[in-house]
Amino acid sequence: MKIRDKMLSVLQPMGGKEEVEELRDTIESGWWAKGPKVARFEKEFAEMVGSKYAIAVSSATHGQDLVLKALEIKDCDIINPTISFMTTAVVPLWNNCTTNIVDVDPYTMCIDPKDVKRNLKPNTKAIIVVNQAGVPADVDAIREFYDGFILEDCAHSCYTPGAGTKGDIAVWSFQAVKTMPCGDGGMITLDDEELYNKLVSMTWLGITSTYSRVKNIHSGKPGYSWDYEVDLLGYKCYMIDIMAAICLAQMKKLPKHLEWRRHIQKRYNTELADCIQAPPHSETVQYYCAKVPPEHRDSLIDYLASKNIHTSVHFKPLHKYNVVKGMNKREYPVADVEWKKLISLPCHPAMSEEDITYVIYWVKEYFSINKLINNNNVFKSFLNIFYS
Repeated sequence: MKIRDKMLSVLQPMGGKEEVEELRDTIESGWWAKGPKVARFEKEFAEMVGSKYAIAVSSATHGQDLVLKALEIKDCDIINPTISFMTTAVVPLWNNCTTNIVDVDPYTMCIDPKDVKRNLKPNTKAIIVVNQAGVPADVDAIREFYDGFILEDCAHSCYTPGAGTKGDIAVWSFQAVKTMPCGDGGMITLDDEELYNKLVSMTWLGITSTYSRVKNIHSGKPGYSWDYEVDLLGYKCYMIDIMAAICLAQMKKLPKHLEWRRHIQKRYNTELADCIQAPPHSETVQYYCAKVPPEHRDSLIDYLASKNIHTSVHFKPLHKYNVVKGMNKREYPVADVEWKKLISLPCHPAMSEEDITYVIYWVKEYFSINKLINNNNVFKSFLNIFYS
């Protein structure tokens, strides 16, 4: 097969005229900050995921941090999984907490309830669970022995039916390569009205939004109410209408985009069954995290790169990063073995059928070559030439 001229991305957003039209409408409206588009997006998103309230924020990371601050979860222990993005390890540190990183299930790569139970401490006040690659974490198993606060990280599961309903609060991501991207942004969803009102105020330094005072949402009076009070310590992490405009367009495309991701998942699962260990089924397929023999993982990455196929690894275990290394003096027998097998193959709505076929062809070709090498020492010298 002829090698592509251009690199095939492992992840990529896909927009078009609908996003441009929403942005044009926002720009021409003169309302670029938090305004009507954010309000509309919050309402529609809450309805989609089945929550009473939704609060749009500048990123999922800020969302997690804001939740901990609103609940005054600080100076304590917070449990989170080692297979995750750095957010879940550092947000506890921002709140003067210990980041209690635990191991994962070998199949789902989500937080392991058994390891959570082993590492619970008297001052554990929160558990952050991650729906890794859109695969639901086993919150029910954790609830059997833990009745404290659970934050459900849904950054990868927009939208997996039922996601965001297991924890006490859920946080979602619209970062540039997520299933519903807008460049960056996040959402907090919850059912608690009192906490909702507190979080809304905290997104902008404890001030009610300019839009709400222009529209006088709270007073019902016409005109602009310029005066406001600040009764609590807040931050600056609200979403703006420019971001919400893109999200609104992406939200309409989400079912079709997810259907295509699942189509890619099905083709990989079926046609690469002899080459890889397929990941658990995901409704979002935020990442297609295949597993291969660890002795082949890095060479396969290099081989595919030589064919202009970009791959990645989701994720290097958190306990291996210098910023948190040594904070938890324990073994990670599952993550330390399984992460070395992980390779994320391209999976996104911008891929064509031909792109999928291209990836499958070269993955098969790699293992075909290596099968010959394993069976015949003559091919070992060829391999050295091939990768030189």
